[in-house]
Amino acid sequence: MRPTFINIGERTNVTGSAKFRKLVAEGDYPEALSVARQQVEAGAAIIDVNMDEGLLDSVHAMTTFLNLIAAEPDIARVPIMIDSSKWEVIEAGLRCVQGKAIVNSISLKEGEEKFIEQATACLRYGAAVVVMAFDEQGQADTADRKVEICERAYRILVDQVGFPPEDIIFDPNIFAVATGIEEHDNYAVDFIEATRRIKQMLPHARVSGGVSNVSFSFRGNEPVRRAIHSVFLYHAIAAGMDMGIVNAGDLPVYDDIEPELREAVEDVILNRKREGISPTERLVELAPKYKGGKGQAKGPDLTWRQGSVAERLKHALVHGVTDYIDEDVEEARQAATRPLDVIEGPLMDGMNVVGDLFGSGKMFLPQVVKSARVMKQAVAYLMPFMEAEKEGKPRESAGKILMATVKGDVHDIGKNIVGVVLQCNNYEVIDLGVMVPADRILDTAIAEKVHMVGLSGLITPSLDEMVFVASEMERRGFDIPLLIGGATTSKTHTAVKIAPAYPSGSTTYVLDASRAVGVVSGLMGPERGRLEAETRADYAKVREQFARGQGNRVRASLAEARDNAFTPDWAAYDPPKPTFTGVRAFAPYDLAELVRHIDWTPFFASWELVGRYPDILDDDVVGEAARSLFADAQSMLQRIVGEQWFEARGVVGFWPANADGDDIVVYADESRTKELARLHTLRQQMSKGEGGRANVALADFIGPVGTKPDWIGGFAVTAGHGELEIAKKFKDAGDDYSAILSTALADRLAEAFAEALHRRVRTELWAYAPDEPFDLSAMIAETYRGIRPAPGYPAQPDHTEKSTLFRLLDATAHTGIELTESLAMNPPASVSGLYFAHPEAHYFGVGRIERDQVSDYARRKGWDVKTAERWLAPILNYDPMAVKEPA
Repeated sequence: MRPTFINIGERTNVTGSAKFRKLVAEGDYPEALSVARQQVEAGAAIIDVNMDEGLLDSVHAMTTFLNLIAAEPDIARVPIMIDSSKWEVIEAGLRCVQGKAIVNSISLKEGEEKFIEQATACLRYGAAVVVMAFDEQGQADTADRKVEICERAYRILVDQVGFPPEDIIFDPNIFAVATGIEEHDNYAVDFIEATRRIKQMLPHARVSGGVSNVSFSFRGNEPVRRAIHSVFLYHAIAAGMDMGIVNAGDLPVYDDIEPELREAVEDVILNRKREGISPTERLVELAPKYKGGKGQAKGPDLTWRQGSVAERLKHALVHGVTDYIDEDVEEARQAATRPLDVIEGPLMDGMNVVGDLFGSGKMFLPQVVKSARVMKQAVAYLMPFMEAEKEGKPRESAGKILMATVKGDVHDIGKNIVGVVLQCNNYEVIDLGVMVPADRILDTAIAEKVHMVGLSGLITPSLDEMVFVASEMERRGFDIPLLIGGATTSKTHTAVKIAPAYPSGSTTYVLDASRAVGVVSGLMGPERGRLEAETRADYAKVREQFARGQGNRVRASLAEARDNAFTPDWAAYDPPKPTFTGVRAFAPYDLAELVRHIDWTPFFASWELVGRYPDILDDDVVGEAARSLFADAQSMLQRIVGEQWFEARGVVGFWPANADGDDIVVYADESRTKELARLHTLRQQMSKGEGGRANVALADFIGPVGTKPDWIGGFAVTAGHGELEIAKKFKDAGDDYSAILSTALADRLAEAFAEALHRRVRTELWAYAPDEPFDLSAMIAETYRGIRPAPGYPAQPDHTEKSTLFRLLDATAHTGIELTESLAMNPPASVSGLYFAHPEAHYFGVGRIERDQVSDYARRKGWDVKTAERWLAPILNYDPMAVKEPA
């Protein structure tokens, strides 16, 4: 499997984007934020922020922009690369970033003393660093010079500074090729060779670079530049390049570049001379031919039905075509000695091609799941013949894997996709479904003699349950590999919390479905011992880094944070009164109305197709897969609405309320004498610095007791009644693709329901914005007034607040949504939250909190501290196990 490449967004750079530079220069930071948001939505896994412009106050611009990003969860979820040639700008940026930043860059150009000073500061801030291949003699151009400088920097960082090697990113300098200057002809080869040697010689270090530099000599001819980027990355990634600044959405697939152009570009990148003509001259002669087009190959051959039966079966599997599968399988069966031979022969040959294409990034998840549907239909056709054959024995699988969503959690779209991908690679998957207790997982693992166990979870309480399952595996004497995945999981949590609970076996974090086959095949193969040892060593370093980071984070005390609370001018603001108080149910809700509120971008992300809708449909890399998936979704959506597959139910409530410190008091009526409930909120404790922004809590958006009467709203909606039954129907028919598709669409409809109902709240039910026009893009961008934060999410990470909300709404009676013991909502396609109407209310993340707030929160909730720590575990800025209880 080829390494995964991390794309760094380049548009939030004033030196590289005229639009972004103009927005920052004019102080239009809200619009500048939209540039960052677009980068994330388009697939950037890291945002590069550069404010180095002669007429800008770069320190102020960097500080302002990064502080604004911190309040934007959809942007702040990716790491920030602070990019500047001025150290004071870098340090200003480091003071603002909440999570782990990446500094771009430091180098040896001013000598070792300055390099060590800056590296030590980066270590103190807990940041990773990009190290340029630049020393006192200048920038490295040859492979030997690149490696020499990088090795010297690595030894200083690791041996003298104590820098974690996994936080070192080398940039060995990508220079332009095909410039006409002979000395430049080997620049791409030098980078690729240096990358290969760096990855071999300098353990755990990463390699990055600015990819657009390599094609600079062909500026103005975008098709050729795109081909150069694609070919360069093809070879550089194979050599070990981990990340780079490039517009991934504008890259052609390597195999789809027109062969003549690809060969000419490859000669330039690899500096290969042919027939006496230099590669540069050949490409210069060829380039004008492609200036008007994209240099793409023609579409698929529609005459595939004329091939042999093996070729037709392979085509059907690769392209997910079920139309002719029964007749082709029957033809293959007639020619085979036994029905099993068809499975072990042409069908598995075809699935091997699917696995190879997926592993090399030439197929995407929706296509793979469609391939699995074809395979299952083919096997289902053959089953009666195999059962009739007494001596027939089932084919041997590559391994048996048990998968389960842990107790208290109901989400399984990602787990289902991983299961299908593994089945496509000849693994037998035992899927126990959702809300599976530890005993059942482990009892089944023993009974079925599985080779490994995979745990999945979406909500934060699932993290604790995974630790419990791991500890039970240890107690019961297991030694098989344990795989961890799901939206709330992470490599850090796996290394720090789960792996230590299961020392007798290996624990591995699996980022997404595209990594699953590589991880499983490695742990099933002869290299298992080496891979497990490497993972253990890697996780030991993650734990050390985590422990160092605990002491590096600067947090305000709770008292200081409250002194810096967000304080609107309540004297100048009159809170609007809702049109009713109490609750109102909306059931059943019109599914057709929900369809027009769908945000499609997360739908594609759930299938690991990264890009913003509708642009993703025309993406050079994933566009074909996205268009096919979207067409299938539209077709199924018509059936969902027309045949009423799902029922949508919702409830809305409004109550008089006022803030009492960090609590929100909910009153029984307008007399405000009887307390109906208390909603408890958490306050940011990150240190904002002098003149920084406020330390916000949700209670700040409600008028304090003694100021003015205010109100709060709440809601719970679901589009999931019928979801599980429909998915099971498809699964039972062997159609995992449609099962996953229907579940993904139920999720989109539930989110659309939340959006549609919130709009009705703003315009009708609370009516504080009665003239708001219907604008889907504005709704998706959340440019409207008011917010609807949900318990368990960044503004209120405590899931237990859901219980209070459900009691106020009588949500289960009105909607049929039930809460599990871990406070997940069932049906899974459900959304709940609070409504705030204040015009300055905004989304934010609480971030990590200190012991003083945990103790205070426990007191306010009537809990002991250990209970508070259990529910708030993901945001604690300390390790509860390291804190000694007072005697």
